[in-house]
Amino acid sequence: MEVSLVLIFWYGILHAFGPDHLTAIADFSIGKEKTKTMLITILFAIGHGLSLFVFAKILEMAPLSHSILEYGDIISATVIVSMGIYLLYMVITDKIHLNKHMHEGKEHIHIWFGKSHKHEDKIIESSSFTMGLLMGAGGVRGMLVTLGLVGNASVDFSMIGAFTAGVMLVFICFGMVILYINENLLSSLKNVRRIFATAGVVSVLVGTNILLG
Repeated sequence: MEVSLVLIFWYGILHAFGPDHLTAIADFSIGKEKTKTMLITILFAIGHGLSLFVFAKILEMAPLSHSILEYGDIISATVIVSMGIYLLYMVITDKIHLNKHMHEGKEHIHIWFGKSHKHEDKIIESSSFTMGLLMGAGGVRGMLVTLGLVGNASVDFSMIGAFTAGVMLVFICFGMVILYINENLLSSLKNVRRIFATAGVVSVLVGTNILLG
C-alpha cells in the first residue's frame, strides 16, 4: 500500500504542474499578501483533492465513458478562460487600483478591483476553494489511470490525502513565486496592470488550448 501512496503522491506532483492549475492560482493570488497567498494555494489544493474523491466515488458506482469524462476538462477550461476575460476586462476598463500606505513603519500595498477599496478576503478564499472543486473534474481521468496502475483498489481518504499532498507541495512552491512577484514587481499601478493583463492573456490561451485540444 505504501508504494501505491507514493505513486499517487508523485502523480499529484505531476498533475499540479498543469498550466491550467498554475494559471488559476496565479489569477487568484497576484496582488495578495503572504498569508493570503499561501492560504489560497492550500485551499485550492484541498478543494481539488476533495472534488477528485467525490468524482472517483461516483465513478465507482456508475462507470462513465471517456467522452462524458471529457466534460470535466471542458468545465475547468471554461472557468480558466472566463477568469482571463474578466482580468482583461478589469485592465481595459481601468478598474484595477493600487493604494500605498504606511503601517507600523512598514509600507503596505493594497490592490483591488472596482470603484471602492473593499476587503473581500473571505470571498477570494472561498472562490479559490470553489475553483479547486471545479477543476477537480478535469483531473478525474488521469486519477483513474493512476489507480489502474496501482490495482483495482477502492478510492479512500489515504489515496486522496497522498494526491492532495503532492498537489499542495507544487502549489505552495508556485505560491512562493507569486509572492516574490507581489513583493517586488507590483510597486506601481503600471506594473500591476501589465501583470494582470499578462495573467489574463495566459488564462485565455491556456483555457482555449484545452478546449481545442
